[in-house]
Amino acid sequence: MSARVAIVVFPGTNCELDVAHSLEQLGGSTELVFHTATSLGGADAVVVPGGFAHGDYLRTGALARFSPVMTAVAEHAAAGGPVVGICNGFQVLTEADLLPGALQKNVGLKFLCKTVECRVETSASVLTSGVAPGTVLRLPINHFEGNYICDQVTLDQLRAEDRIVLRYVDNPNGALDDIAGIANERGNVVGLMPHPERASDALLGSSDGVVLLQSLLDAAVARSEAA
Repeated sequence: MSARVAIVVFPGTNCELDVAHSLEQLGGSTELVFHTATSLGGADAVVVPGGFAHGDYLRTGALARFSPVMTAVAEHAAAGGPVVGICNGFQVLTEADLLPGALQKNVGLKFLCKTVECRVETSASVLTSGVAPGTVLRLPINHFEGNYICDQVTLDQLRAEDRIVLRYVDNPNGALDDIAGIANERGNVVGLMPHPERASDALLGSSDGVVLLQSLLDAAVARSEAA
C-alpha cells in the first residue's frame, strides 16, 4: 500500500514541492496542507518542510506554532503518528514544544548552504529505522539558524534515551554536541536541519537522503496497517 503524507505549508515555506517529489518517487502519495487547515485528512505521516515560515519574523517558527494546522499535527504526534520537521520545520517543532531545545543563529553569523556529512546515531526513530547506526550520509544544509541548543538536563536525556538521531561529522554551525537532528521520547517525531529531500537523486549530487525518506514511508505504512 502507499503511505499518505501530509506536507504542511506556511506562508514562506519553499521546500514543499521538493519533499512531495522525493516521496512520490519512492511510491508515497502526498497532499499539501495549508496552515489554516484544521485536519490532516487522514494522513499516515506529516512533514513540516523547510523555508521561511511567516518570513521568520519575531523568532523563527514562533508564529507558525499558532497556525490552526499545528493542533492537528500535535494530535497526530500524540497518537503515535510519524512527524518529521526539516530545517525550518525543525524550528517550528521546537517552538510548538513537540521537540525540546531551540535553534539559534549559526556560529559566525553566516548563512550556510553546502553539503555536509552526518552520522546516523540511532535506528530508534521513524526517520532512521532502516539505517544502521554509524552510517555517514552526505546531506545538504541551507540555514542561518541551525545551531541547536538545550539545557544540560535535556542534553543528558537526549543522550541517555538514544534520541540524538543525526550528528555532524564536522560541525558547520556550532550546534551543541554536534547535533543535526533529534527525536521525541517515542521516536515518532523527528527534527533535523539537513535536507534529505535535496539528496534523493545522485544526478543532483547525492542520493543519501533516500534511506531516510524511505524509513519515513515505511513507518507510515506500518502505522496504517496497524490501525
